[in-house]
Amino acid sequence: MKLAWKNFSLDFSKKTYTMGILNVTPDSFADGGLYFDESAAIKRAHQIVEEGADIIDIGGESTRPGSEPITIEEELRRTIPVIEAIANKIKVPISIDTYKSEVAKRALDAGASLVNDISGLRFDPKVAEVASEYKVPIVIMHIKGTPKDMQENPVYEALIPEVMDYLRVGITIATRAGISKDKIIIDPGIGFGKTSDHNLEIINNLREFTLLEKPILIGTSRKAFIGKILGDATVTERLEGTAAAVAISIMNGANIIRVHDIKEMVSVVKVADAVKRKKIY
Repeated sequence: MKLAWKNFSLDFSKKTYTMGILNVTPDSFADGGLYFDESAAIKRAHQIVEEGADIIDIGGESTRPGSEPITIEEELRRTIPVIEAIANKIKVPISIDTYKSEVAKRALDAGASLVNDISGLRFDPKVAEVASEYKVPIVIMHIKGTPKDMQENPVYEALIPEVMDYLRVGITIATRAGISKDKIIIDPGIGFGKTSDHNLEIINNLREFTLLEKPILIGTSRKAFIGKILGDATVTERLEGTAAAVAISIMNGANIIRVHDIKEMVSVVKVADAVKRKKIY
């Protein structure tokens, strides 16, 4: 399986790819406020690349549980200057983490080359049209509800089939909009309308998602279920737990891991890949 577009290429037969998180927000659950300042965000972007990330995922709106949406204008104000500042200076693709078509379009104009939609093309179907127009890959994620209410007692009759059905419909929305089938990435949405047990079930059964024949992205980094497992560990105490979840996800079929701690997780990826592929690169 390979993903090729513009000047970029991801060959999933060769390695697992690392997506580095850059939240230009004051309130994200793990790093809110750290990179809200434009100069701090630009500096962090370069650091993310230096530490070995294959993709940078830039987001201007926190989608943590209970979060309120922000205006398009505010999201643009936070993200576009950062993208413009780094687009011609780094050699890895920039992903825009948004579910708003106007933000996606402006970000792509500014130099982004991938769209990561937490709503799986549900909140604003025009996101699919934008990705199709610009011929860029799209990440289709599963979510139950909205960030504001998604963790208010999420219930499933059959978790894995329901998540797969949601992603399958998202793939259909994408292809009907003209997005090439080989430019679609899926994400089961760890922590987005799931209990801790749901998250564990998804990671344990991640290989089932390979039936959709798309690259699988997974984001377990520093999330609450890891803190719960580790006895109410704080966000800053979840590094080793994240490493374990990342390694297991790779062994179970993940192709892209989305993380905050780039340097450490790149090392985890290398070891997990070597074990999985029985080869040291």
